[in-house]
Amino acid sequence: MEKYVIGLDFGSDSVRAMLVSSKDGRELSTAVAEYPRWKKRLYCDYDNNQFRQHPLDYVECMEEVILGCLAQVGKEIASNVVGISMDTTGSTPVAVNKEGTPLALLPEFQDNPNAMFILWKDHTAVHEAEEINSHSEGFAIDYLKYVGGIYSAEWFWAKMLHIIRIDEQVREQAYTWVEHCDWMPFLLTGGKDVKELKRSVCAAGHKCLWSEEFGGFPPNDFFKSLDPLLDGAADRLPHQVYSSDHPAGKLSTYWAEKLGLSTDVVIGVGAFDCHMGAVGGQIEPYYLSKVIGTSTCDILVAPKEDMKDNTVRGICGQVDGSVIPGMIGLEAGQSSFGDTFAWFKKLLSWPLQWVEDKELAQKIEDNILNELNDAASKLTEHREMALDWLNGRRTPDANQWLKSAVIGLNLSTRPEHIYQALVEAACFGAKAIADRFIEEGIPVRGLIALGGIPKKSPYIMQTMADVSGMTIKVHSSEQTCALGAAMFAATAAGVYDKVEEAMKEMGQGFEREYLPDADKHEYFQKRYQKYQQLGGFIETEMTK
Repeated sequence: MEKYVIGLDFGSDSVRAMLVSSKDGRELSTAVAEYPRWKKRLYCDYDNNQFRQHPLDYVECMEEVILGCLAQVGKEIASNVVGISMDTTGSTPVAVNKEGTPLALLPEFQDNPNAMFILWKDHTAVHEAEEINSHSEGFAIDYLKYVGGIYSAEWFWAKMLHIIRIDEQVREQAYTWVEHCDWMPFLLTGGKDVKELKRSVCAAGHKCLWSEEFGGFPPNDFFKSLDPLLDGAADRLPHQVYSSDHPAGKLSTYWAEKLGLSTDVVIGVGAFDCHMGAVGGQIEPYYLSKVIGTSTCDILVAPKEDMKDNTVRGICGQVDGSVIPGMIGLEAGQSSFGDTFAWFKKLLSWPLQWVEDKELAQKIEDNILNELNDAASKLTEHREMALDWLNGRRTPDANQWLKSAVIGLNLSTRPEHIYQALVEAACFGAKAIADRFIEEGIPVRGLIALGGIPKKSPYIMQTMADVSGMTIKVHSSEQTCALGAAMFAATAAGVYDKVEEAMKEMGQGFEREYLPDADKHEYFQKRYQKYQQLGGFIETEMTK
């Protein structure tokens, strides 16, 4: 009988499920569910960059999309589902008790944002990140060497330290903290003891300072001397880590009954969305795979023998097996990409709240970005200039204090001029990442684009090709993250021995290429220098 697998992709706004054939990657059904509490903006404080998500959003929506997928195909196919794997945003940690239950699922914490998952883009821990960076300089061993030399406010230890400092109740009740991508498999396998949770090498290596070279996490003294509140914290984390081709366990009886699946279904070890997305997008060594959504996450894989002792400064880490087991996975990214354009659309939509015809107002709002893309593509010159730091800078060289800027405005500036500048800035930010890899001795042979924007906006993608001077291949799959999770599910379930085999058999290929225009690339090279000058000024003169 043909075997089937389910890939789950927990994004910033929703969870997506994809039921596919493990034989050839054929999509049989998909389903999407938006997080209801998140949609209402509950537990968030936008002015203070606080973004929290309730675990019930994840649990309820996961059940909804899996049942939705299965309802479309019938019981015969459901009976032949052999594996489920998942990816999540990250770093998105949560405080849990000894049983591994997020504190927000306990009655006394159900409305406490500090007891919820702290979304990747939450920047409330900028001070703690600065302290970690300063603190690390006092140690003979460079514990930040595999995370690019700079610890970010978006990551595990900074967020954990911030919460236990400001919330005594959470601090006293939390036994440890876990990443979203590690908790979901633990949940589905019926975990009752957090010590038995299988921790992903992806999350541990890229965001939590785990390294085989260190024998795991930095020693307790590193954390205790940073803040006594962290005394013993690393010791309560699982020190053994796993790549995503390993099973986390099998589907528990409880979840098998709820979902109508067998308890023989294998649940794979989780990972971050961009890492599994790179696999779903059929990443190749030295091609920069860009998962382009609200932010971007850029992934590159290199053979271990090529990397040797080389470390790349200013990125989001390099970890053995975080993408493809047996290869070094290197991560970078931009803290805002699609979010930038969504912000600008919201800005322009402000007067629509007074339009009485709400259907018309929504139609206008939905079409704003299409019209901006069309108008900007017809402009014959670039005048205004912007920075892409509306949510700080992730890479190169993490700095969440940074703000954006737009210069060159005058009374003839129209919305499409500003939009053009924002698109250009986003593409310059992408170029800065590729340039950093090249400067550090890691070749970049081309770009692979994944996600909604590469499919929806030829204008943005052509601009990126012209700015980077590189060919961009756009993957055919609408949901490469969920597809990558499905490939790992097939591997963890034993259908394939290696995920590379799953990629070959289940991959959907590429639908188009964007080729750089040599003349435009030369022009953008000069503009890029001005972008760097503007960025340098803002960083040195306007930070904080």
